[in-house]
Amino acid sequence: MAELISGLRAETIAANLERVRDRIADAGRDPSDVEVLAAVKYVRAEELTALAQAGVAVVGENRAQDLIAKTQALPETFTWDFIGQLQSRKVRDVVPRVRYIHSVASDSALRQLERHGDETTRVLIEVNVAGDAGKSGIAPAELPGFIERCPVTVVGLMTMPPLARDPEDNRPHFAALRELADRHGLDELSMGTSQDYEVAVREGATIVRLGTILYSGAP
Repeated sequence: MAELISGLRAETIAANLERVRDRIADAGRDPSDVEVLAAVKYVRAEELTALAQAGVAVVGENRAQDLIAKTQALPETFTWDFIGQLQSRKVRDVVPRVRYIHSVASDSALRQLERHGDETTRVLIEVNVAGDAGKSGIAPAELPGFIERCPVTVVGLMTMPPLARDPEDNRPHFAALRELADRHGLDELSMGTSQDYEVAVREGATIVRLGTILYSGAP
């Protein structure tokens, strides 16, 4: 298990965030059109203030229990999204605390969303475009029926492609997700992490989920 991050400095995060935005611009996109989501799975609750001071507005948590603790510690400081694997038994805890759930990928989760969601609930469907047995997500062929069965508003798609030595290796997966979103009239594309976000941005990402590149001494 990775160690929790501590000792964050707002000025370092702010400088990293600015460099990320510059790279988004270099990739041919308006930085205002690509939302930088800070992944905080390994960030201690007491360190989150540094993110707010650095200008981070949107954060994503992977675990429901940590989402509860962190949103209680810092109410109304950030816009929160849930980006981890969604367990159906945790849907009730997650729904009222987040703007988007990025990782809806099971019929059991849909059943719980029907019970605990409402007209304000917004989700992204996780699609395993790479067909990687080690990753979550529905198969692309299952997407039309899954959208039809979803009892809450679907705003977009998310994917987590395989760890690649060369970020360019993931370009086909990002392009495939964009094509699926276009086909179904969905606006949000949550794709790209610290290792490959520039490629994802070039392929149409609207949300990039960044961790290490924001927190390290240099991106």
